[in-house]
Order: sequence, then C-alpha cells, then structure tokens
Amino acid sequence: MNNNSIKYLEEFKIYLKSEKNFSIHTIRAYCADVYTFLIWADNLNVDEINSKKFSEYLYFIQKINYTKTTIARKIASIRAFYKFLFQEEIIETNPADALVAPKRPKSLPDFMSEEEVENILRNVKIETPAGFRNRVIFELLWVSGMRISELSNLNYENLNLEQNEIKVLGKGAKERIVLIPDKTKENLKNYMDNVSDLICKTKKAPDSPLFINYNGFRLQNQSIRKALKEVVEKIELPKKITPHIFRHSFATRLLENGADLRIVQELLGHASISNTQIYTHVSSARLKSVYDSTHPRA
Repeated sequence: MNNNSIKYLEEFKIYLKSEKNFSIHTIRAYCADVYTFLIWADNLNVDEINSKKFSEYLYFIQKINYTKTTIARKIASIRAFYKFLFQEEIIETNPADALVAPKRPKSLPDFMSEEEVENILRNVKIETPAGFRNRVIFELLWVSGMRISELSNLNYENLNLEQNEIKVLGKGAKERIVLIPDKTKENLKNYMDNVSDLICKTKKAPDSPLFINYNGFRLQNQSIRKALKEVVEKIELPKKITPHIFRHSFATRLLENGADLRIVQELLGHASISNTQIYTHVSSARLKSVYDSTHPRA
C-alpha cells in the first residue's frame, strides 16, 4: 500500500468522525475494510483502481466464504471511501458507484416475551448498589427501546423526568425523545438520589454520566453486557439474550398492541420506515404461532 493511500485513509477516518458522526465501532469497521482492500490492491494509487479491479476484489472476497452480510458491509465501506475521495476531488470519477453488494438475507429479529423480560428483572440482585443500578438499566432498555450505546452515553442533562422524557443522541448524532412510565421514573430517581453515591460519590453536573462504575467513570457497554449475561445464565433462559433484544422486544410489543408504525419508527430513531417494518413481520409470525397453537381448527 502506497503512502498516498495511507494518507487518504487517515483523512477518511477524520471525515467519518467529524462530519458523519459515526460511532467509534463503525469507524473502526469501515477503516479496517478499506485498509484490507488497499492492501489487496497492492501499490496501486486510488485513482488507478477501476470498476474492473473492484469486480476482481468482489470475486476475491466471495471466494473466502464471507457471509453476505459481511461482504455487503465491506462493499459499503469501500463505496463510502470512494465517495469521500470524489467529494474531496481527489479522484475525477467514482468507479465504486458501479460496485453492487449481494443482497443481505432478511432474518426476523429475536425478541423476548413479557414474561421473559420480567423474569430477568426479578432475578437481578437489587440488594447491592450495582445490582440496583443494573436493574434500572435493564428496565430502561425494555421500556424505552434505547440502544445500549445510547443508554451508556446518557448524562444528567438528558433527563426531563417531570415530563417522563429522556433525550437520546442516536446514530449520526440525531437527537430524539424517548418516553418512560412512572414506575421506571421512580426507580431511576431512586438510583440518582440514593444509590449512585453508594457506587461512587461524584458530582452530578449536567454533563456528568448518569450510570457510573465503582471508580466514578461512565459505565461501559461491556459491563452492561456482562451483568445481563450473568442474570440470563442464572435463570437458564433457553435463548441468547443481548441488550439489543430488549430493543427488539420493545418494538414488537408496541406493534402487537396496535401502535402506529410511524410512532414506533420515531421512538426507535430509525432513519427509514423500512427498518421498522421488519417488526410487523415479527408480530405477524407470532400471531400465526398463537393461532396455530390455540385455534381448534388450526
């Protein structure tokens, strides 16, 4: 890989962070994909790579037996890189425009029943400060549909508990309002007023993190995942449960109870209604399952 390619990749990384507001994980994945491609292209300059070369690379990664989802992501990364090069007038034409990724297989998202969620919440040990904090976190994920990263990044200034509202910074730095019920609000206030100081006494300024660890630092996604895994293993749920499944369960439950698809889209922070529509298929599949198992003529 030549020096120009390295320089452009660094500029692309800055662009993704400062202008696109992508998360650290997304930036890392995009840059890794582009880096792999540029190594494969050997010493060619970015403006020397044509559509034929892209086709050869697509054939190359398909031979490695990547999943269609992985190949689609790699293609998306390269297309984004070349779009950036074209916008910055580093290249005169964009040969990556013709690069078409394989269609990703559509799969229905996993979700939990209300009973399964309540089982998890019941089995969190709230006798300890960290346990009470974790219980509030899992409950928030269930009632709000927040992503785990959105919840982890909450500060005190994001809360408007008088209106039962939380302002969330989602993907692409897009703000939205999520709602929480009174019971969850009371549990959250209890955590803030009484439990947080038992974990670590810190100032509660507007820009201070809402959920903290025993060192007073922001609680990270990995710690939340670990706490959830411990509870799930304890109660031996017969399915893999991740924080994101709370989000799927939130959306599925709303639609099953007749919520408007556009409202669910707004609450989830989806840029496109097509991302939300998959939950209608989940609801339909569940309804058919209930019908088949309960109707005498099914």
